[in-house]
Amino acid sequence: MKKSVVLAFSGGLDTSYCAKYLSETLGYEVHAVTVNTGGFSEADEAELKSRAEKLGVTTYAFINAEKEYYEDCVKYLIFGNVLKNNTYPLSVSAERTVQAQNIAKYAKEIGASAIAHGSTGAGNDQVRFDLIFQVMCPEMEIITPIRDMSLSREEEIEFLKRYGFNIDFEKAQYSINKGLWGTSVGGKETLKSRHNLPESAYPSQVVKTETSELEIEFKNGEIVAVNGDNFAHPVFAIQKIEALASPYGIGRDIHVGDTIVGIKGRVGFEAAAALISIKAHHLLEKHTLSKYQQTIKSQLADWYGNWLHEALFLDPVMRNIETFFNDSQKTVNGKVFITLYPYRFVLNGIESENDLMSDKFGSYGEANRTWTGDDVKGFTKVLSNSLTIYHQINKS
Repeated sequence: MKKSVVLAFSGGLDTSYCAKYLSETLGYEVHAVTVNTGGFSEADEAELKSRAEKLGVTTYAFINAEKEYYEDCVKYLIFGNVLKNNTYPLSVSAERTVQAQNIAKYAKEIGASAIAHGSTGAGNDQVRFDLIFQVMCPEMEIITPIRDMSLSREEEIEFLKRYGFNIDFEKAQYSINKGLWGTSVGGKETLKSRHNLPESAYPSQVVKTETSELEIEFKNGEIVAVNGDNFAHPVFAIQKIEALASPYGIGRDIHVGDTIVGIKGRVGFEAAAALISIKAHHLLEKHTLSKYQQTIKSQLADWYGNWLHEALFLDPVMRNIETFFNDSQKTVNGKVFITLYPYRFVLNGIESENDLMSDKFGSYGEANRTWTGDDVKGFTKVLSNSLTIYHQINKS
C-alpha cells in the first residue's frame, strides 16, 4: 500500500514538479491541496483542479479560507494597525500562516504519512510552512524537493516534459502573489536596492483620475459598511474597498525588511484595501481610545506583527495579545470619511458617538469647561517639580 502525502499546491512550476516527483520518483499517493485566502477566482479554481488532475494526483482539494483568514488573522492586523517597518501590511506573511494551518488540518483528517511544500531555501515561506507543520503534525515527515535538491527551472521543466506534462511555464517578468490583504510583486528591481518597480509591474493599473469620496463605518473595530452599504461579513467590505480604490493605484510601496533566515529583502506590493482600512481604523482609534490604551496597543502591535512575520503565530502569547486587542475595540465605533486620488488617499475626519474630542469638556486652544487658569498653574507646578530639582542641582 502506497504512503500518502499532502502537497501544498499553487499550480506553479515548483509545486507541479513536486506533484510528479512525489508520485513517480518517491512513490507516494499525492493529495494536492490549494487554500484560497482571497487570491483565486472560480475560474482559477477550475484551472488548478484541471492542472492537478493532469499531473496525476490521487485527489485534489480546494479549501476556501477567506473568512477564516479574516477571523484568525486580518482582523487583528486591523485592530493593531499593524504595518511592518511602518510600511507593509504583512500580506504574504499572514496568508502563509493560515494556508499552512489548513494544509496541516487536512493532512491529519485524511491520515497522511507526509506533508510537502514547494518552497525554496532562500525565503521566509519555508520556515512558515515547516514550523506550523512541525507543531501541528509532528508525526509527519516534511518533504521539500525544490529546497533539498536546489533545482533550476530548466531541470524542473525537463523532468515534467519526460512525463508528458508540457504546459508553458515561461518565467513571468514579475512574480505576483494575490490575496485578500494585498498583492506582492517581485522582479529584478526588488533584488537590488536602487530601483523602484515600474508602473507596468503592478497588476492594478491606474484607470481613474477623478477624485471620489469613500465612507467606512466601523463597529467594535470591524468594518460593517462601505459608502452606506452594509455587508454580511467584513471580508466582503474589504473586497468592496479594494474594488473602489485599486483603480487609483493606491496602496503601492516597496517593503524592505529582515527575513527570518537573517538576510535583508525587498518586495513590492499593492494593498489598497489594507492600507486604507488600517489608516481609517487608526484615525478612529485616535478619537475613541484613551492615551494609554493607544500607547500599550502600539507596543503590542509591533510584537504581534513581528512574531506573525517570523512564523510564531502559534505561540500562546499571540492569543494573549489578541485578547487585549478585542477588549480595546469596544468603543471603536463610527464613520471615517476619505477622499481617493490617483496614487493616494486623504483621511478627512470621523463621526462617532464615542468621540472623546467632545466640546462638552473644552475645545483645544479655544475654551476650557472643566478647569480654571489657577488649576493649570498648580498642576504645572507639581508636574515640573522633579525637573526643577534635577536642573537646579545639575546646573552645568
